[in-house]
Order: sequence, then structure tokens, then C-alpha cells
Amino acid sequence: MLKQRTLKSLTRAVGVGLHSGQRVELTLRPAAPDTGIVFRRVDLPVPVDIPMSAGAVSDTRMATTASSGVAKVATVEHLMSACAGLGIDNLYVDITAEEVPILDGSAASFVFLLQSAGIEWQNAARQFIRVKQRVEVREGDGATAKWARLDPYHGYKLSFEIVFDHPAVDSTGQRVEFDMGTGSYSRDIARARTFGFTKDVETMRVNGLALGGGLDNAIVMDDYKILNSDGLRYDDEFVKHKILDAIGDMYMLGKPLLASYSAFRSGHDLNNKLARALLARKDAWEIVRFDDTQAAPRGFAELAPAW
Repeated sequence: MLKQRTLKSLTRAVGVGLHSGQRVELTLRPAAPDTGIVFRRVDLPVPVDIPMSAGAVSDTRMATTASSGVAKVATVEHLMSACAGLGIDNLYVDITAEEVPILDGSAASFVFLLQSAGIEWQNAARQFIRVKQRVEVREGDGATAKWARLDPYHGYKLSFEIVFDHPAVDSTGQRVEFDMGTGSYSRDIARARTFGFTKDVETMRVNGLALGGGLDNAIVMDDYKILNSDGLRYDDEFVKHKILDAIGDMYMLGKPLLASYSAFRSGHDLNNKLARALLARKDAWEIVRFDDTQAAPRGFAELAPAW
């Protein structure tokens, strides 16, 4: 039987929120089978649990925010991406503010934290959402067109294409395909950082965003070039970060996907609309488990190697 996974022990991190600029402490704890990923706002007079689900997403401006109705937690996508990349099903995330710390702007620090705590099997079958029919969402026309879709696939692979019309971005890879079963999430995707443009910073800060952003936790560009002295971590880091985000956004479904995800100029908003569109199409998906691990897609029965 292909089993669910959680942590062996707890682990902690301290950082600042990318958009809020607030100091925040994070504690990752093991959780029982079928718990899912649950954030717990421990800074409130009475702690509030916020289970991660596509329906819990309440804001997608520059990040994915989830809400329980009485409390919220923002910028969950990088940690959710790390959980998906390492195959973690059940986890409690105690947090002392309303935004997950940005750390280095990628998912690499979360991967390190999770692997440092250790990952263990649980005595319960892992459940997957298997896509049976194409589901697609589209917005805009012509130069403003963007779309995201899910197709049937025995495994989980993602392809993404970006268009930014910026010299620094245009000189890098614009399209990437990554297969979760045959590639290495930790090596190939997790280190890709979020990015932004100096021309947008003032507008964002007026709107209460990017208050904690800087060259140590994002790729920053002016009108012509990258301002980070150390350059890029991947030749195609921009589009790889979009895949990193998509992995986290789609893990808000609450279970790992068996599907082929493809997108053109998508973002947090369209990713959430795709997840909701899938759930609304009862004929387009089913829940499956693998009693025989040999029947599972390649690479899904192994724990992700430490790096």
C-alpha cells in the first residue's frame, strides 16, 4: 500500500512576511493520517485552525491567502509547494502572524526544514485526485490571453510558459516542463525565487504589499537588468518559480494530483479558478489509492532523497 506521510519531529523557523514585513515564527509539527495541511494561528487569543483547501482561498493578489472565516494566513504557496514536492500529506503549521515568512523567496528553505525534521510513513493509504477529463480555464484575448488546464496523466507533470516583455526575463528560458515522478523537485524547482520589478514596488507598498521584500528574498529588476549581484540560480529561474507556485496552488486541492498541468501566463488567481473548476466537475476526476505500490506512477512510492 502506498502510504501517507508526515514529519518525524517538529522543526521551527523565524523570518519576515514578504508583503506584511512582520516578524513571524513558524513551527511545523507531525499530524495524524487524513489531517491534511492545517495552519494554526497561535498568536490569536484563541488559536484558530485554517485547513488548506481550494475553497479556503480568499485572496490571490500577488500571493495565495487562505481563510477560515475568522482568521487568515497569507503567502502559503511556497510552503505548500515544498509539501507537495516532498509528498507530505499531513502537517500542522503553527504560525505567529498572518503571513508565512518568505525566507529566501523560494521553497528551498522549507524543503530543508521538512527534510531536517524527517519524513515518515503513516499507516493509512495515500489518496490522489486522478483527473479523467480535460478541465480548462481561460481569461482575456489576444495579447492579454492566459489559460491553465489539467489533462489525464498517470503521474504528475507540469509545463508553464511565460511572457513578460522584459529584456532580463526574455534572455532566459520562457517555457519549462517538469515531471514530479522522474525529476528532482529539490534540485530542479525548489530553489527558484519569487521576482518583481522596481517600477511596481511603490504601487505595491501603497497597497500594503511587498513591505518585507528585498534583494535577499527576491529577484529584483529595473527596466533593463537584474539587480541581484549573484544573478540567477537557474537559467530559467523565472518560469521555474511559476511552476513552483503552481505546484503549491494546486496542492490546495487537499490531495496530490495525478494529472498533466499546463499553463500560459497563469498566476495564483487562475490556478485557484482551475482547482475550483476541477472540483465542480464531478465527472472529471476520481479519488484513487494504490494498494499495490507497483501500480503507482514512477517515483511516487519512494521518499524524496535528502540533499
